[in-house]
Amino acid sequence: MSRFAFLLFLVCAADAVAASDIRRLWLSFQREEPTHITVNWETEELGDSEVLFGISAALGGRIAKEEKVTLHHVEIPLSDKDAVYHYQVRSGGVASEVYTFKGMPKQELRAAVVGDWGFAQPDLSALIKDDVHVLMTAGDNVSSLHEKGREGTKAFSALIDSQPELFRSVPFMPILGNHDREIRSRGPKPPPEAVYDVEAAAYREFFALPGNEWNWVLSFPDFGARFAALDLEHIQDMGTTWQTGHPFDAACEQLAWYRKQMEPAHPGHTITLQNERNATMRGQLKGEWGRLFERGSAVITGFGYFAERAVVDGFPYYNTALKGNGDRYPDPKSAFFASEHSYVLLSFRPKAPMKIQIKSLAGEVLDEQVYPAK
Repeated sequence: MSRFAFLLFLVCAADAVAASDIRRLWLSFQREEPTHITVNWETEELGDSEVLFGISAALGGRIAKEEKVTLHHVEIPLSDKDAVYHYQVRSGGVASEVYTFKGMPKQELRAAVVGDWGFAQPDLSALIKDDVHVLMTAGDNVSSLHEKGREGTKAFSALIDSQPELFRSVPFMPILGNHDREIRSRGPKPPPEAVYDVEAAAYREFFALPGNEWNWVLSFPDFGARFAALDLEHIQDMGTTWQTGHPFDAACEQLAWYRKQMEPAHPGHTITLQNERNATMRGQLKGEWGRLFERGSAVITGFGYFAERAVVDGFPYYNTALKGNGDRYPDPKSAFFASEHSYVLLSFRPKAPMKIQIKSLAGEVLDEQVYPAK
């Protein structure tokens, strides 16, 4: 090899290493309405944050932050509906490829909810074909925060790496399960030190979500659709070193916040997302949690490894899991139950009923219901 060719090889190799510094990208909503989308990415080295964007490959828009971080969160405005947005991220002189995502729709909004991702290796081909505008979860997005090589935020990085194309093209809105803050092995009995980080520091650092991030609301006013995320899981362990989440008692911040979301009349549909067993949670505080749930249109949880729709006085409670062949905990009011790998698909049209389908990962519709707006 000539000296010139060798030098050219070194330059190209250096460029390849630099290009790989943009490690992963994902999208989320950081506001309570989708007027903006947040572009998130990680870099190996500290650097500034810049997003170029537009509704064509020419881009044209630019939002930049002068900062020195490895975890980047940059909001960009969404001004065009039914448009395909193009975007590119830059940091430390390194640029990603140009990627795309769908802007907000005019005719139909499709949202998918998955559960128990941390214990599944799912084939999401069917969900991807549904061409959803937002992907949400019902908790347990990772198996723990203490697995070797996946400590803390690295667990969430590994989740993003598992579906790179999906996460860089569809906004991702997770909620908390107990495993998303498990910093030590649980063991057979409560140890002297806390097993879970109640404040979910790693989760809140990694994801850019609305509000407190451990609970949040996301509304789509054009479709009368609203999602409320709660921090409810393993409530029987409250007050022990196994306590996973924020309190749910009568005087707690979480209940006051949820009451504020649910007690005013809201047009359309409110869907509550949580991670505790529906039958357990709705009876808490002499049924107060259940009464607040039922001011909305449905509750979706990821408590167990199965697909289910239960009905209580006409109100639907759903359970979903990407791993559907585990322990069975049927709701006493179960109307549909299947040991299937599943997800929930919700479809909304302006001033029209909401459709909720339980779908298998093979794409089969296992259960379908239509709900008029309250």
